[in-house]
Amino acid sequence: MTSSQKLTRVTQIGAVNAYLVAEDDGLTLVDTGMRGMDRRVLAAAERLGAPIVRVVLTHAHGDHVGGLDALVRRLPEVEVAVSEREAPLLAGDRTLRAGEPQARLRGSYPGTRARAGRLLVPGDRVGSLEVVAAPGHTPGQIALLDARDRTLLCGDAFSTLGGVATTARPNPRFPLPGLATWHRPTALETARALRALRPARLAPGHGRVVDDPLAAMDAAIARGAR
Repeated sequence: MTSSQKLTRVTQIGAVNAYLVAEDDGLTLVDTGMRGMDRRVLAAAERLGAPIVRVVLTHAHGDHVGGLDALVRRLPEVEVAVSEREAPLLAGDRTLRAGEPQARLRGSYPGTRARAGRLLVPGDRVGSLEVVAAPGHTPGQIALLDARDRTLLCGDAFSTLGGVATTARPNPRFPLPGLATWHRPTALETARALRALRPARLAPGHGRVVDDPLAAMDAAIARGAR
């Protein structure tokens, strides 16, 4: 199975991504987009001829979890997973923890009726995907590294709409992810840590999938550090 066969990008309004990751037992859906995305996701899964068996949320912003409740209503047996830190935000609890930067949470946290049946911590595996800590954009954001081909599903640690950029500062060509970032110094640290993983492909929450992204990631980190 090639990289393009393992990963299917599903887009909404030309700017918001969800991903279907092919596994031996079916499909892992990474993020659910905004409301209405469930129809696009289910249509894509039907074209692939495989069931969605699990959903992994990179973080709790509305453009990543907005389609969850509708999807769970249509797939009541699906497993939902989110990071242990992000689970309270998904439930509507925006309390910051002791030891975290006490910066204002930014962006939309609408909460969901659906609750995660699995709480993830860095180092966990979800099928072929390794859970990687990616805080900064939100307190408990995670990224997912596919062990088969080193595709990095990075949530909003990077965006590629309007060019590869970290969300440690707004990208003038597509500023929304940067404007929704909780703690920019932590986001920049995360960008550096993800770059150190040497991913072969970068699959962001916003924008196209980028092959051989290391030079572009380096340039984005340098801009974010200015």
